[in-house]
Amino acid sequence: MNRHLAAAALLAALSTPAYAGPPDPADPLASVMWDVLRPELFGTAPVQFDDRVTVTAPDNAENAAAVPVMADATALGAVEEIVLFADLNPFPVILRFQPLAAKPVIATRFKVQQATPLRAAARTPDGVWHIGGKLVDAAGGGCTAPPATYAAADWADHVGEVQGRAWAPTGEGAGKDKATRVRFLVRHPMDTGLVAGIPAYFIEALTLRDADGRALARLQTAEPLSENPVFTLEVQPTVGARSLTLDGRDNQGGEVKAAIPLPWVQGALP
Repeated sequence: MNRHLAAAALLAALSTPAYAGPPDPADPLASVMWDVLRPELFGTAPVQFDDRVTVTAPDNAENAAAVPVMADATALGAVEEIVLFADLNPFPVILRFQPLAAKPVIATRFKVQQATPLRAAARTPDGVWHIGGKLVDAAGGGCTAPPATYAAADWADHVGEVQGRAWAPTGEGAGKDKATRVRFLVRHPMDTGLVAGIPAYFIEALTLRDADGRALARLQTAEPLSENPVFTLEVQPTVGARSLTLDGRDNQGGEVKAAIPLPWVQGALP
């Protein structure tokens, strides 16, 4: 950890009130930041480390600017929110995900600054946060490197463009109660603001909807997501839907708007 990040971590530790509730079980990843992040992210809500919440990511990050990760809490049943975070990143929270009409599973790519515990916390309707995670080793520097996007002279002309695809459900119940897998990429530099002279510039909210406007999933996104972030979700559109819509905004007021066609009529498959 460089001296600036170390100072920021120390300041956070000194300024964040200590958790005063019932003692949590010991952190299985033995993170030096857990006692800081626990009250900051979860307040006084009950927390339990739970193997039913899985985090899939490489043991060693080959590209610190784009580390693939999947968080899956489907084994818990009903889940109201998932928080994905990397303890030792300068900005720990990667995203918050509300699976409104979606399975509680999400895949994306993120930037990592150094070797860190990587975790997903899933909140169930009883208010309990269930936390799973793993250690990711990395040479680091992903959060403080300038985006490659800026090398293109016309990069600003393409900010907010979306490439998306949906796959027809397969298997028993296909098209009726099976989830539809959707993957979309949003073109954006996702700058953390940690490079001198370059302000933070990142997508901060995305909502995937039915064509009639019903929200299927909401994402509150943050600086650690990779540039041109990619997301994979499993959603349940309304029967009869022929497309999905994506809308959102970045921290400088830029808008994201796109339609993702369904190559079938939802509910019409056998």
